[in-house]
Amino acid sequence: MGSKFVRIALLIALILGIAISCFAAGVAVTIQAPTTTSSVINQFLSRFPFLPTPASSPASSSVETLFKPFWQAWDLVHEQYVDQPVNDEALMRGAIRGMLEALNDPHTGYMDPFEYQQANAPLEGEYEGIGAWVDTSGEFLTVISPMPDSPAEKAGLKPGDKIIAVDGEDMTGVDPSLVLRRVLGPAGTSVTLTIQREGEPAPFEVQITRQKITIPSVEGKILDQNIAYVRLFTFGEKTASELRRTLTSLLEQKPVGIILDLRNNGGGFLNAAIDVSSEFIKQGVIMYEVYGDGRKITFEAKGRGIATDIPLVVLVNEGTASASEITAGAIQDYQRGKLVGTKTFGKGSVQSWTPLVNNQGAVRITVARWLTPKERQINGVGLTPDLEVPMTEEDLKAGKDPQLEAAVQILLQQ
Repeated sequence: MGSKFVRIALLIALILGIAISCFAAGVAVTIQAPTTTSSVINQFLSRFPFLPTPASSPASSSVETLFKPFWQAWDLVHEQYVDQPVNDEALMRGAIRGMLEALNDPHTGYMDPFEYQQANAPLEGEYEGIGAWVDTSGEFLTVISPMPDSPAEKAGLKPGDKIIAVDGEDMTGVDPSLVLRRVLGPAGTSVTLTIQREGEPAPFEVQITRQKITIPSVEGKILDQNIAYVRLFTFGEKTASELRRTLTSLLEQKPVGIILDLRNNGGGFLNAAIDVSSEFIKQGVIMYEVYGDGRKITFEAKGRGIATDIPLVVLVNEGTASASEITAGAIQDYQRGKLVGTKTFGKGSVQSWTPLVNNQGAVRITVARWLTPKERQINGVGLTPDLEVPMTEEDLKAGKDPQLEAAVQILLQQ
């Protein structure tokens, strides 16, 4: 009987999760919730005669039949598994994780409450860990870029570094999202990472002491020769407002041009990308979202940017990803400014992050692909700079920045 009531509670939680997911996804990516949401709820509720339900339909019968093996397996675990009682919450989370993994999309998945909190922390400005944006979609947890002045940067981590072991334990075959949990931890504690780096003959270890990471969205200053420099570290909740304040202050000093530094910016929120792009692009399409059913949604410049005419150069590299590529791609398509640096990461899909009820984490679902204003697909390809300028190991050791120097020269020539 206990299992039956747990099943009922689980179903009700899943039902509410479905309803909220559809609504939240509609808000997050400006799509409307499917019209079948209520019918799906009714189909699940119809399993229980003591709850009011509408008349059954062929669809509800189909769902009932489809889920019979699932509930059979659920009952078998509760009746036969050797170690009782089983953890129903863990089973529920495992069912959701397995369902999303079955889609075979590296950017669609389930995050438990801890993973969700840590994944959102950089966008909210503060968390505890090593200070690096990472990619969990591959075989190993991979560094997209270390954060400025972070333990990861001081330890010498680079974009593309693969974490193949944590504290001496091999991470081969371990879900990168779970590896991330091992890397994160309280400030003051240390973690040893085994790194596989392209071009290195063998893996090597680095020991990093975790810290409380506070991440500014925007940094701005005036360089020599009266050139404004703006660096974006992420596309978070406060990025657009911080950028506008920074630009207002810098433009009051009448600079001859602006360098927008998007290097090692792993992206963030879609609406932040549109707002940021709108500060530099006066009007027109910023990006398109293309859905599986052929629908195309257009995102246009807001029309109130304050830096739409001043000469502009954008710095990019292999750590420039996602929302950063939306901004850089639009600027390049309109020839609003030149891209300088190296080819970008190449993430051209849009995810909806939907918190689940009862603080049970969240689901991240790929809902669309995005295209630049000229309808270029950059997923897996990246953006090629107008002027390719590499950054060598020797440059880093010498404290040189040839990419920034090239951007300065372009503005002075204009």
